[in-house]
Amino acid sequence: MPIELLIRVSAFALIFAAMAMWEAAAPRRKPSVGRKARWPNNLGILVVDVVFLRVLLPTAAVGAALIAAGRGWGILHQMNLRLLVASLIGFLALDLVIYAQHVAFHKIPALWRLHRMHHADLDVDVTTGVRFHPFEILISMLIKIAVVLALGVPVVAVVLFEVVLNATSMFNHANVSMPAAVDRVLRLFLVTPDMHRVHHSVVRAETDSNFGFNLSWWDRLFRTYRAQPEAGQLGMTLGIPIFRERRELRLDRLLTQPFRNDTSEAGAGS
Repeated sequence: MPIELLIRVSAFALIFAAMAMWEAAAPRRKPSVGRKARWPNNLGILVVDVVFLRVLLPTAAVGAALIAAGRGWGILHQMNLRLLVASLIGFLALDLVIYAQHVAFHKIPALWRLHRMHHADLDVDVTTGVRFHPFEILISMLIKIAVVLALGVPVVAVVLFEVVLNATSMFNHANVSMPAAVDRVLRLFLVTPDMHRVHHSVVRAETDSNFGFNLSWWDRLFRTYRAQPEAGQLGMTLGIPIFRERRELRLDRLLTQPFRNDTSEAGAGS
């Protein structure tokens, strides 16, 4: 197994196990559906994503970084910066791009149709953090590859970013409790579970807030930050107005959601 893949798989397993145990020991909200109906399908979509991406883009962003380094492509390579400086700039640039991409997936109707499958989960927990449609994953990877090639992001920064992005996605979707004082301090820098859970509110104005995955700075900088949902963390309804039947939790329904309509969704993608 390549070292990059070993690092990513190991980090995923450790973070997933830690979040799952934390959720079991100290859940923030009482689940409305529970794990049995959701977890096999949410993890199933992760398997589909991994296979789909490995077949179409086997080397993905790390391969693009290796090509850029070998051929001297990208702004950072042309500037001859120290590796640490170039890696820091590359990491921050990728995080900003992921934030902007997330906003675009909410604002552009065709992209929202793909992304809404992530939001249609009736509970939000660690498995929601890996529940993305394979076409969304493909588009996201193509965007990252373009950024890596254009900037010449160092390989180490790309590997670190991919590991951190995966870990923080599981962390900030986790249904876990933490002291309010700890949450206030952490969200000055990082996206916390309480901060990101607002983004999964059924209220569209709240859905269109808190777009960050890693750093909370971008939401504050671009004024998309919302501290709490209007109904409170325990009173808010999660999900979107459509695809709320239990059958929509099935893997086959997740894969076909972008291609199905439901007129009950008012203002989606607006």
